[in-house]
This record gives sequence, C-alpha cells and structure tokens, in this order.
Amino acid sequence: MASTFLLEIGTEELPADFARLALPQLKATVAGDLKAWRLNHGPIQVTSTPRRLAVIVENLVDRQEDLREDRKGPPVAQAYVDGQPGPAALGFARRCGVDPSTLQVRATPKGDCVFATVLLEGQSTLSLLQEHIPAWIDALQGRRFMRWGSGDQRFSRPVRWLVALFGEASVPVTLAASDPVVHSGRSSRAHRLLDQPVDLAEAEAYGAALAAAGVVVDRDERADMIRTALKERSQALQGEPDCPPALFEELVDLVEAPRVLTGSIADRYLALPPEVIITVMQSHQRYVPLRRPGVSMDPLGLSAREVLCPDFLLVSNGLASADDRIRAGNQRVLSARLADAEFFLTVDRRQPSSERREALQAVTFAEGLGSLRDRSDRIEHLAGQLLAQLDCSQATQEAARRAAHLCKHDLVSQMVGEFPELQGLIGGKYLLEEGESRAVALAVVEHYQPRGAGDALPSSDAGAVVALAERLELLLSIFAKGERPSGSSDPYALRRAGNGILQILWERGWRLDLLELLKGAAGRWQELLPAFAVEADVLVRDLVLLLRQRIHSQLEDDGHDPDLVQAVAGDAVSDERLLCDLIDVLDRIRLLSQLREQNRLVALQAVVQRAARLAEKGDLSYGVLDAADAVDPERFASPSEQAMYGVVQQLKPLAQARNYQALANALVEATPSLEAFFDGDQSVMVMADDPELRRNRLNLLSVLRNQATVLAQFERIQA
Repeated sequence: MASTFLLEIGTEELPADFARLALPQLKATVAGDLKAWRLNHGPIQVTSTPRRLAVIVENLVDRQEDLREDRKGPPVAQAYVDGQPGPAALGFARRCGVDPSTLQVRATPKGDCVFATVLLEGQSTLSLLQEHIPAWIDALQGRRFMRWGSGDQRFSRPVRWLVALFGEASVPVTLAASDPVVHSGRSSRAHRLLDQPVDLAEAEAYGAALAAAGVVVDRDERADMIRTALKERSQALQGEPDCPPALFEELVDLVEAPRVLTGSIADRYLALPPEVIITVMQSHQRYVPLRRPGVSMDPLGLSAREVLCPDFLLVSNGLASADDRIRAGNQRVLSARLADAEFFLTVDRRQPSSERREALQAVTFAEGLGSLRDRSDRIEHLAGQLLAQLDCSQATQEAARRAAHLCKHDLVSQMVGEFPELQGLIGGKYLLEEGESRAVALAVVEHYQPRGAGDALPSSDAGAVVALAERLELLLSIFAKGERPSGSSDPYALRRAGNGILQILWERGWRLDLLELLKGAAGRWQELLPAFAVEADVLVRDLVLLLRQRIHSQLEDDGHDPDLVQAVAGDAVSDERLLCDLIDVLDRIRLLSQLREQNRLVALQAVVQRAARLAEKGDLSYGVLDAADAVDPERFASPSEQAMYGVVQQLKPLAQARNYQALANALVEATPSLEAFFDGDQSVMVMADDPELRRNRLNLLSVLRNQATVLAQFERIQA
C-alpha cells in the first residue's frame, strides 16, 4: 500500500535566500535515504514560503520489502570438525541469527566457504520516518544559522511547528533541542495576517488546505503568478519591467500570497539620475521599476524622465482589503529614500570633483598602502605606462590620463556614501556636469568594468586603459603588502582583478607586454612602499603565478578544453612567451579549438609527436627555428633527408612570423615527407652508429619540433 508523505518545517520569517539553498539539500537527503531504505516512491516535491519548508513524497510504500542476504563465513576447513559444525561455524551461525543446519558450502575464488542466508524483515515506513526526520532537519546547511531560547537546536530561524503526515497517519516527531520543544502534529499555519491554524486530515490535502487559508505554498506557482502579473501590469502601464533574475527570485521567497500593486514616483524625483532611482527601488525596497520601451539608458544621463515611467510595481504579501494602504505606505517610503538622494546630490554639487580628489587624502585605502589619494596617484602612473605601450590616439591618451587622475573622486561623495554600488557611475555624471569631456566622464564610469563574471566590458579605449590601470594597481599594492588569495579567501577580489585584465586585453585586441610592465612597476612599488621591504623579483614572480592561474581559469570558463589550455599556457611555456602578448595565447587556442572541431588536430599532432619523441634524444635548444643553424646538408645520405630539410626550411618563415594557420597547414602537409623519412624505401635510421650522422638527423627532427612548439606544446594535447 502506498500513501503521500508530507513534512512541513514551520518557522519564523526565513531569509529570502535560504529556501534556494535548503530545498535542493532537503530533496537530495530525502531521496538518498528512501533509496537506502529500499522504499519505492513516486515524485518528490520540495517547496517553500517565507514561513515554511515542505517536502512531499507521492506514492510512498508503507514498509520495506523483506531482504534475503547471503553472508560469507569461514573456510570449510575451519568451519567443520569431523564433518560437523565446529566452533567457527557455530559462532558464524549465531552472529547471523540462523540455525547451524541451514549453513551452505559454496565455492569461491579462495576455496570452499560457509554461507548463511539471512532474512532481514522490512521495517515500517512510519518508524523509519519517525527516527530520521530530526536528522533531516539538522542536516540542512545555510548562512547565518542561529539558536533560540535556551535550547541547542540550530536553524536559519526558530522552528515553531512541524507537520509530519503519512497518508492519514501522523508521524510523531520531536525536536527536543528546540526551546520550546516542538512536537509534530496535523496543524499548519495560515497566512501570517490571518493568524489561524490549518488542520490537515491527510497529506494529500496540504496544497488545497493552505490555498484556502491564503497561502500559495507551491513556489513555482507563486513564481508564475508574479511573472504573469508583472507582465500584465507593465503592459497596461506601457512600460518594461526592470526585474533582474536575482530580484525576481527574492520576490518569490518574500511572499506567501503575492499581489502585484502599482505605485507612483513623485514627479520631482524624476529629475534624479535613473540609476539612483533604480538602485533605491531594486536594492533597498525590492520594487520593480518600469523603463520606457525602446529607450536605452545613457550611463552619463542626469535625469530619469526620458528613461523611467512615473509608475513602479511592487509585490505585496498583504490582504486585498489593504491594497490602498500598502500602496500609499510604499510610495511614502520611496519618496523618503529619494528625498535623501536628492539632498545628497545637492550637497555633492556644491563641491567640485577636484576638491573631492584632494579629500581622498583623509581616507585610508589599506594598512600600509596610504590613502585613496595615494592610490589614485598610482593608478595615474600605471595609466601612463600602459599608454606608452599601447597604440592609442592622442584624444584617447588625454582622456585616459584625465580620467585616471579623477577616477576615485566620488568615493568621498555623499551619494556614494549612501549608495556605494553607484561608485564610478556617479563620478562620471558629476564630471560631465562640471564640464569635463564625455570621453573622460565615460572612462571614469567604465573603469570599474567588468565588476564580475558576465558583466559588460569598457566600451571606450580610455575606459579600458583606466580599468587596466586600476586592476594592476590593486594587484601590485596588495601583493606588495604580502597578502595573497588562498583557497576561498580573496577579500580584495584579486582573482577577479586578474580575470578583468585578461578579458579587457582580449576583447580590445591589445598586444601588451604585460611582463615588461610588471617588472617596471615592481621597481617603482619597491620605492613607493619601503616599509614592506618589497623585493621586485619576488613581487613579479608571484604576480606572474597569479596571472598564469587566471589565464587557465578564464580560457576554460570561455569553453576551451583543459588540455588545449595546457598546450598554449602550461608550465612548459615560459613567462616571456605567455605574458609578452596575451592576444597570441588567444589566437593559438582558438586555432587549436577550431582544428579539433574540424577533426584535423589528430593528424597535426601525429606529425609533431613522431618527430618530437625522437628529438628528445638530442640536445638542440627549443629556440632554434632555422635548420641552417643546426643541420649540415652535406651529411645527408638519403633523398628523404633532403626532403625533410626542405620541409623545415619551408616552415621556418611561418614559425618565425607566427603565422599559425599557415604553420598548422604546412605541418599536416609535411606528413608524406615525414613518413618517407621514417618508413619509406629511402628511409633512414635516425639513431645511426655514426655520432655525427645521428646528431645531424636528431637536429633535423628537433627543428621540426621547435617550429611546431611555436604553435603549442603538442605533448600536452590528449588524442
């Protein structure tokens, strides 16, 4: 017989992100235990509201099936004495709970042994659930767990009730460590504003009973309701809802009975920058702004009138009778927050950005690294070093230098003090308003990009230069201070800074000698930060190691196979080769990935590996690309050697020019010559007895290997 099982963990209001962490854990734990208990069942559903977690198992059988199990005992020679069960057999039978006369002798790879067939009677599902439900609750993990009262029970929020039903039967469960002690029963809770129990006759009645009590317990159903309502309301208001996925998921977990209401923004506040209004709505109040259709937002725009509709949407958890009061209350709260923003904006406009930059002197960046003003100076210096290497227009250079000079001024503004997520953006708007060029203002906005994985990259050259300088300064300064990212600890987001450098350079196609830049900067940091006794060589070495790790990580994140990443950026690739031109790394791995997709990489690898295996027996340096420097044609004893010499001479200019596509094609086309060299009628014995002849042939193969290595370390590529 099968029934539905229900477990509801009732709590005080849970953090919105807890359900998304807990539900997969709960489902996995329940499914794993049911499988271990040999209990057949139907679908497992996990769901939540702000005041409960629930798991529902359909068609769960009422008891385990009996299990017959064969257990192996001692060898026959030890088990029987004169044909009768001896002490070893009797002890084995006693442990298995069987009569000695039922023991059987079976052959095994180690000889004949005694076996016992044991019958394990199945337990009732009810008893198994009763025993293990407390462990399921205790196994849940999350952030910011707490204890309450004088008990030792830990959970995200205090547990106030439990419902555990198997069909119509109640499963008696006690959380003895809770204060007060919680006993399971049949009573759930209605919507918090109705404040009444919901008695359940059976587990199957759970969803319908809570729906009648004003609770949409199915999380997916709530999500669909909110999604549909947002779409319908925004269309009616001729706007587009600005509801990022993270905000939407949070809204689903903040309400038990969602109702989407419309609110209005006071007209005076539409004069504020649109990002300010959006930040207040989304981050502070969990409202959904409405954008005007077809209007793109200018990052330097100073007014929201042309960008945002005067209405917004909010997801209420209240009763329908209170809609007007809820709407008015939320409009009042929004107006108060926007009034604060308006005040901060007014105060900031009284102080020019140049004065704010000087005020950075009073703000410490990090212990031992001086003030934010000192950091700004270092960023400005690095921007100059970058521009010295990059081929940028005069206009870009001027904008980048000016933006680097002013990029941190808004960190002491009132607006950023209240809305730190707007740093850079507010600084750019202020600069444009004060008369700085749009290029300078935009570069200040963009120098924080990318803020993380998937974020937009700087759209302007000047913004990209300042963004690179900002990240390089962070790496140099924090590494000079002696701190390194380790494990999951990376408080300064140094790994993200490294990724940002790579993403910007690759996106813009800039061929920058990063190693040379780091060496020059390390020397300057040694002078700037004498208290840290910086060793320039050690600083460069550690930064190179971080960047190597970031190159591997970023290339794999971009979808390239790990073995190809090792082939172009592995340990065998020198620092100079890897960091003198990061575009070169990207070009090579893209070509290798393309060759693999076209099923041409295997043939290319076969050519190179056959030559490379023998070349390892020689001693020619990897830097030799010209056969004329290491091979004497006068020593050739076969036309196949002359043909191979012609191949490597043809490959030489391609390898020297790093014409990778042509080099790969030519290597594949060299297959017949290589086969003739090794296997043809005119083949040669590479490991000849004559040492000079042997050396000449090994050098010939070594040059071919070296030319191929310009493209990749082929030994790292998996077939």
